[in-house]
Amino acid sequence: MRKQWVIPDIHGCCRTLKALIEFQIVPEKDDELIFIGDYIDRGPDSKGVIDYIMGLEEKGFKVTALMGNHEDYCITAWEEDQDVKSFLGIRPKTKTQKEWEMYGGKQTMESFGVERPRDIDVKYIDWMKKLNYYVELDDFIIVHAGLNFDIEDPFEDKYAMIWIREFDVIPEKINNKKVIHGHVPVNLEFIDMAVNTAESRYIDLDNGLYFLNRAGYGNLIALELNSMEYVAQSLMDEVSYGKFM
Repeated sequence: MRKQWVIPDIHGCCRTLKALIEFQIVPEKDDELIFIGDYIDRGPDSKGVIDYIMGLEEKGFKVTALMGNHEDYCITAWEEDQDVKSFLGIRPKTKTQKEWEMYGGKQTMESFGVERPRDIDVKYIDWMKKLNYYVELDDFIIVHAGLNFDIEDPFEDKYAMIWIREFDVIPEKINNKKVIHGHVPVNLEFIDMAVNTAESRYIDLDNGLYFLNRAGYGNLIALELNSMEYVAQSLMDEVSYGKFM
C-alpha cells in the first residue's frame, strides 16, 4: 500500500531531515511526502533543506510542499529589499528584514552565503512562492498552522493557514475531517495522545526540533496517514534559537 508521510517544521536542519528520510522513512517512489512548511530559519542549512526537497522532486518522488510563515517572511523580506536604494554607499535594512533576522533569517541568509535578502537566488524564492497553503485528503486537512473557524469558510483565510496559533475545530465546516498541522511546538506526549485518540479533531506534529535540552521536545516527526503511526528523528544539527515565532 502506498504510504503518505506528513513532516512538519524542519527549520534549516538538513542533516536531521536526511536522517529521517533515508534511515527511518525510506520512501518508495509511489509514497507521498507531505511537508507542511517552515523549511528555513534557525538551523544551519536552510538552503540545504530546500535543495534536498527539490532533489526529491527531481528524482520523481511524489512531494507535496506547503507554505509556512517563515517562508512568507523570507519572500516579503526579499521583495521589499529589491526596492531599497543605497545612500552614501549604505543600503539600510527594511523593517521586515530586521524582524526576520530575529526569528532565524540571519541563519538562513548565511546558509545562502548572502548578507541581504535580495541576493538569495530567485529560483528559491520562486519555489517558495509556488507552495500551496493546504492540501485536502479523504480524511484530513493538512496545513501549516491551522484554520480560522470564526469565519464561514475557513479556506478563505490564507493568513490564518500560516500564522494562527489557537483555533477550535468546527468539523461541519471542513466535511468532518481532521486537521493536521505544525507551527506551534508541543511535546511528544501530546503528539502521541493526539495521534492515538480517534476523537481528536486535530494533530499538531511540531515537536520543537530546535528546542535544546527540553524534555519531550527536539525531534523531527513523520506521521504515516494509513497506519497512523509516527517516527521521531532526534536533532542532528547545531541550531540557533532566534526569537520564538
